[in-house]
Amino acid sequence: MTAPRDNHDLAQRRKGAVRTAWVVGAIALLVYVGFILSGVLGR
Repeated sequence: MTAPRDNHDLAQRRKGAVRTAWVVGAIALLVYVGFILSGVLGR
């Protein structure tokens, strides 16, 4: 009887994990672009 709730909980956890992955990826991209720009602008 708890299968629908478990599926909902799993879907919420998956959604949170995807959101976290996007945030971490965006931060990594910003750091990467920052290093590239510091090398280009530092000349």
